[in-house]
Amino acid sequence: MPIPGNLLTTAMAVMPHTDADRALEAAMSLDIPFWPQLPRLNYYEDMYVQAAEHFPGIVLDMENRKLSFSGEKFAEELGDVMARFDDPEVFDVSPDYSVVYHKFLEMDLSDRPAIRGQLEGPVSFGFNVADENDRSILFDDSVRPFMFEFMARRVNVQLNRLKEKNPNAFMYVDEPGLQFLFSAMSGYGDVQAKQDMEMFFSLIDRPRGVHLCGNPDWDFLLNLDIDILSLDVYTNGEVFSSYAKSVQRFLDRGGVLCWGLVPTNVEPFEKESVDSLENMLENLWKSLYAKGVDRDQLLAQSLLSPATCCLINPDIEKTVEKGFAAVKHLSEKLRDKYGLTGT
Repeated sequence: MPIPGNLLTTAMAVMPHTDADRALEAAMSLDIPFWPQLPRLNYYEDMYVQAAEHFPGIVLDMENRKLSFSGEKFAEELGDVMARFDDPEVFDVSPDYSVVYHKFLEMDLSDRPAIRGQLEGPVSFGFNVADENDRSILFDDSVRPFMFEFMARRVNVQLNRLKEKNPNAFMYVDEPGLQFLFSAMSGYGDVQAKQDMEMFFSLIDRPRGVHLCGNPDWDFLLNLDIDILSLDVYTNGEVFSSYAKSVQRFLDRGGVLCWGLVPTNVEPFEKESVDSLENMLENLWKSLYAKGVDRDQLLAQSLLSPATCCLINPDIEKTVEKGFAAVKHLSEKLRDKYGLTGT
């Protein structure tokens, strides 16, 4: 299985650090390291800005930290981008847009069970980037199909680079916007949305998966043709446990679940302990077992991570780093309990 399980550790990528080396050291402390995204270091490191690099029509206001879109600029630039559609440099993350990504690629990562990259997904990108009329580009029929293909190529180029460093590399498509995807207020029909997402993932090389911290349509995600699903069960575990049949089908297809459990915000982190989080997770698992989910299969096809990203703590990176350490401690405790020694 290219994506390991057995309760090894990873984390989502957005981190509050302003020191790239310290952030990378924290990411490397986990079993499956990744390259951190550091918006407090530089606006180029914002996940939406990184996804927007070379996207035609983008207007980037560095001084005011604002990302927007111009339809006129899109029409002017589209031809040039299409002419370079087979050029990996158009779709990779340049050194200007991430110092850490290129530091990561310079490291020897061959001894890790896997490594991971990430890119903001097209639904969230399309929701959050608005044109001159303050309309999200996700609703623009002339832009949306191109956006899905553009982002798929970005995922593939990054994945290919990571696989050169470790053959078990995989990618998260970060999609916080998926929790709004099927709401009546989204202005984006659910039939069209499902078609677009299925097409998008069909264009992406394996292993491919989704990370989000919200509460989306879990049936849709668990039945999507992806290899890993990363979610916040600290907040959404009770809801997720009601989808046992879809969880078992996902596991039967070889899917891996990454259980985001350890909070990284100061207040909830200080309320919890490794023991309390262990009890919370095992109670969730017991609920799934009682509904027919196979215990050994779930453990073999699971990873552990923090629950969410956090950029707002008064101690900046300290609680986030404590959260990473707690994830490692929890993993070691559970792996020992269940006799999980491999990857």
